[in-house]
Amino acid sequence: MTTTLYDSTAAAAAASVIRAYSTSFGLATRLFGPRVRGHIRNVYALVRIADEVVDGAAEAAGVDAAEQRRVLDDLEVETFAAMGRGFSSNLVVHAFALTARECGISRRHVEPFFASMRTDLDRTEHDDASHDDYVYGSAEVVGLMCLQVFVNAGAAAPAEPDPDLVTGARRLGAAFQDINFLRDHADDAGRLGRDYLRVGDETRRRDVLDRIDADLAVAAATIPRLPADCRTAVATAHGLFASLADRLRRAEDPDTRVRVPNPVKAGIALRAAVSHRSPRPPRTLRRPSA
Repeated sequence: MTTTLYDSTAAAAAASVIRAYSTSFGLATRLFGPRVRGHIRNVYALVRIADEVVDGAAEAAGVDAAEQRRVLDDLEVETFAAMGRGFSSNLVVHAFALTARECGISRRHVEPFFASMRTDLDRTEHDDASHDDYVYGSAEVVGLMCLQVFVNAGAAAPAEPDPDLVTGARRLGAAFQDINFLRDHADDAGRLGRDYLRVGDETRRRDVLDRIDADLAVAAATIPRLPADCRTAVATAHGLFASLADRLRRAEDPDTRVRVPNPVKAGIALRAAVSHRSPRPPRTLRRPSA
């Protein structure tokens, strides 16, 4: 596929969204190989924009809940249309559509995501079943979109990923989401009136952290099976969130929003690079000339 000026401008717009919204994720994306790096940014840019519709930016602009739903619905319609025709006048949607078409991201990945985003407009408390449904749509399918990129970027035709990698992607996405729920619990409850985990007591909080640790362990076991140009970035993201989970477990105040200091982030990235670097091909020894 020929890259046009419009395509590259759309990719730059997606990259700017990630740089503005997440230093940790920005660090991880820089560690992907060039084959996948731009595609991952395209996926997360659309996810971030949709999330902003329901998480405060639209409301701050004076958009009421009913209109937020219409904005979200319009974004979903435009996304599907762009996936079909390969073009959108919305630069972030255009970038995502190019990635979706190349890497085999389909409606079965995108529809659950938008369904979860709509849930935030009319549901403030979750039981175990609704939590699981929400996490699947808001996080696990995002992991599956990324896996489609890992496996298919640059391929002649997209293929279905290995089932074990599918499990790892889902479990990693679920762990990331639950860690974010714990980190943002005070803000979600106070500003948005939402409760995703019902962590009203220490026992419940510990159970959630135990589930997160189990999800991270399953995901870690699949990282060595990812394509070589993806392993360091995924291992870095895994390490950053594992560190957050550990800090959440040790936090004296559960409402404190824990973070990973920059020097620790750098150390995690370095360890991931050393552990998951691609083996160098053997050198060809030349026979001395006679």
